[in-house]
Amino acid sequence: MAGPLAMAAVFALICVARATGQTKDPTNSGAAPPKLVMLVYQRFSSNKTAESGKALAAAARVCANLDVPNSWIVMGSVTGEQEVLSFDPFDSFAHIDKAFAAWGGIYASHPDLGKAQAQITGALVSQRTIVAVRRDDLSYRPDRIDLSKARFLRVLEVRLHPGHEGQFAEAFQKLGAAYEKTDSDLPWVVYQVNVGMPSPTFFAFVPMKTLAQNDDLLNRRDRLREAEGDAAERMQQIAREAYVHTESNLYAVSPEKSHVSKEFAAGDPKFWTPKVQAPVEATVRKSKAKQ
Repeated sequence: MAGPLAMAAVFALICVARATGQTKDPTNSGAAPPKLVMLVYQRFSSNKTAESGKALAAAARVCANLDVPNSWIVMGSVTGEQEVLSFDPFDSFAHIDKAFAAWGGIYASHPDLGKAQAQITGALVSQRTIVAVRRDDLSYRPDRIDLSKARFLRVLEVRLHPGHEGQFAEAFQKLGAAYEKTDSDLPWVVYQVNVGMPSPTFFAFVPMKTLAQNDDLLNRRDRLREAEGDAAERMQQIAREAYVHTESNLYAVSPEKSHVSKEFAAGDPKFWTPKVQAPVEATVRKSKAKQ
């Protein structure tokens, strides 16, 4: 069953990507998929879920007024295990090194931030950190992806048998070539794990604007297989031979727990930096005081 299940996961990811319909409008360059991504998976104690959520939001509020060395997008799981995924973009390992060096001083000079971090750490049950490198040769039109517009992120994890990276590349390149011929607007971006988990492992990310875009998944799957022809059969063969494990999950973006650059937020300021309205009672009291 491993082969059919593995390919079902791949087809599910691509079918959903077809439904997402990222437009050909100019994208926000500040919200493009990064060269490196640090994925931080966190699981919290069930009785401290609310507390950890408030601490994550508090840390983001503090950092909004500081010059911090990196940004992050926090997401909560919609499917799979209950967990929080932080998607942290970086330009290089030198950028990661610089960020690590800077955070010690930031925590030391801002006790409120250190308090929030202590609350987050105290609520943790487990945490794993992964660094992965962007693979444009395995992605399809990643330059059309604008992460600032994403409300959900579909994540496909594919773990391979050692020595089968070439077959995985062949499968995704065949898939990309087929959609290039039809000029399909199906952007996805692939990352290869560099450190943090067994290799070779790849992640494919599909940004989504709404969950409703999943509705035509089943209708499109059969048509996709027909369109692929011999390529689909070859992909099935690669899945049987090369894949050890695949898992596809969905995450919802939490802007209040995230910290993004001004350039990134400019892609959708109402979502990323909403204006906080004063409570009605406070407004009335202020008006009476003026009178």
